[in-house]
Amino acid sequence: MHQLSGHDASFLYADTIHANANVTFVQIYDQSTVPGGTLRFKTILEHIQSRLHRSPIFRSKLLRVPLELDDPYWVEDEYFDLEYHVRHIALPKPGDWRQFCIQASRIHARALDLNRPLWEIYVIEGLDSITDLPPGSFALLTKIHHAAIDVESRNEFIEVLHDTTRRPPKPEPPEPWFPQRAPGAIALLYRAGLNLMFSPARLMGPLTRATPAAMAFARDVLHPEHHVAATRFNAVVSPHRVFDTRRFLREEFESIRGLAPGATLNDAVLAVCSGGLRRYLGAHAELPNADLAAVVPLGIGAEGTSRRIQFGTNIADPIERLAWIRAQTSAAQSLAAERGMPLPACTITHVPGPSAPVYLHGARMTYLSAILPIADGMGLVFAVTGYDGRIVVSPTSCRELMPDPQVFTQCVRDSFQECLGLARASPSRSGRPRASAADRRSPSARTARTGATPLPAAIDGRRRSTAPRR
Repeated sequence: MHQLSGHDASFLYADTIHANANVTFVQIYDQSTVPGGTLRFKTILEHIQSRLHRSPIFRSKLLRVPLELDDPYWVEDEYFDLEYHVRHIALPKPGDWRQFCIQASRIHARALDLNRPLWEIYVIEGLDSITDLPPGSFALLTKIHHAAIDVESRNEFIEVLHDTTRRPPKPEPPEPWFPQRAPGAIALLYRAGLNLMFSPARLMGPLTRATPAAMAFARDVLHPEHHVAATRFNAVVSPHRVFDTRRFLREEFESIRGLAPGATLNDAVLAVCSGGLRRYLGAHAELPNADLAAVVPLGIGAEGTSRRIQFGTNIADPIERLAWIRAQTSAAQSLAAERGMPLPACTITHVPGPSAPVYLHGARMTYLSAILPIADGMGLVFAVTGYDGRIVVSPTSCRELMPDPQVFTQCVRDSFQECLGLARASPSRSGRPRASAADRRSPSARTARTGATPLPAAIDGRRRSTAPRR
């Protein structure tokens, strides 16, 4: 038994009826690498059963302190039932990418049972019509509450369930498991009293849980000018989620970062996401005059380090946008620049993946991404995942704020292609006309120079994307 940190507990307190803190890892596998060419659900269930002892996450549930006088504890679930947590479904034919994204979004949106261990795994078969993925592929959707896992640090589920070779090691003998009895209400209140005695600041816990909303309200009243840069994503979210994804080669992002001196791989990813958001809002005639802010990681691979920056959405030129982002993410940039910045339009979260290909009982993982939690006022989150030489960009939003997720990801891909085209034409970059300072700040000047933002063909149905293309 151990107590949640204040940071982890905050994800529980932030849950609402329409916005929970679920994190869903999306993993797709090629079962042709399995001996015999088929991996049965029964075998997957046995494989998970054999790995339960490797992590306390699997069998631990929450125990709340009466009256919420202290943060909850993790205790062992004496009624743990593996077959409740691991479920088996299949897509109807044809089993294409849109069907999969819709099903994954629905599963992600459903709240977890807080009286059981906070995770579920869905084995999804029938992924037979997805370009770039082998026929007969299957997926694992691993849904877990944010309170139980640090998304930006390590994915314990992948580490525990996967191997680095096709041939799985010999199953370990099952370890005897005898769950400890959870303490009663009186014991919990006694512990809470001791914690309050040695840390009086805990008395402010119930108040601080309401503080973010109160501060946001005060900011909106005292600084109405912040609404100038608000977008559709700075609104109340619905209970319905949407998710889509685009896959890119890491080496192509390495080429893009060469467009601006000193730019990092992280900067290149941010610039492409910024360009995608700019294209999407522009296509809907909703691009603000002012630059938008975003909460971004300081580096792909950096753990738990993120900050708010101006995202360069008001800069039409991709090279200048990359240079602008690089100037802010550089180590010399003062963090004090965050003060007074408007509410972010989005968050970008790095979700680390394995450094080498991994296998689930012999089935090679071919795809990894994540569906992340959103909240009121923050209705757009990008998950950026690196695995097996690819970088995957996956936005999560709600159906009412983003009714066309495939259009949004096409905008991200178009932004990437524009940057990559410039990188491949590097000898001619020096002769390209540069935008003036007025161009960088004035949308009307940009329109006169570059023309209005074109409407993506996918909006009127003439172009459809059915797969997480490279």
